Amino acid sequence: MNYSKRQQERTLVVIKPDGVQRSLIGEIIGRFEKLGLKLTAMKMCLLTEEFVEKHYTLDPEWRRITGEKRIKAAKEKGEKLETEDPLEITAVILEKLKKYMTSGPVIAMVWQGVHATELVRKMVGGTEPRSSDVGTIRGDYVLDSYILADSDGRAVRNLIHASGTAEESEAEIKHWFKPEEIVNYRLIAEQILYDVNLDGLLE
Repeated sequence: MNYSKRQQERTLVVIKPDGVQRSLIGEIIGRFEKLGLKLTAMKMCLLTEEFVEKHYTLDPEWRRITGEKRIKAAKEKGEKLETEDPLEITAVILEKLKKYMTSGPVIAMVWQGVHATELVRKMVGGTEPRSSDVGTIRGDYVLDSYILADSDGRAVRNLIHASGTAEESEAEIKHWFKPEEIVNYRLIAEQILYDVNLDGLLE
């Protein structure tokens, strides 16, 4: 079976400290395996604040985009924010994220397959669990919300990080993994998923 470039798309997934503490590692991995994605790298890490800040700011537009998304979500739900400056909002969010992501071990993974980034994002759900659809990981396993997190002065506990785009995935994977930590191998199931004619299934 010949591998196309699309089949080799990779995306980063990180199970955050709350996902590890709630023993949801196997459940989360199982969802991606059942979809047909291939796990090519995985490790448990204790992060530093510097590592977390670099991760979230790999995209120079992250601060602006994140602040604007938070403002939009607040307006849609009738919440009042202390400021409407996206950069001020993101500065606060980043400090909370650093505290959250360094509070315990995380599981970092690389998943591979056609449309990997898009499909993982769909399965994970929206950033805020409260408004994530039933059937998504966040929608099924988390009851947290922006308003609750803000009132507690903490980051939203939403179990998992997933890269937003294929380009973002590549940058994040390089930040989290050395090339030799990613394993290239063939899964038997890939013949079912990708072989055009399903050749060789019958004896």
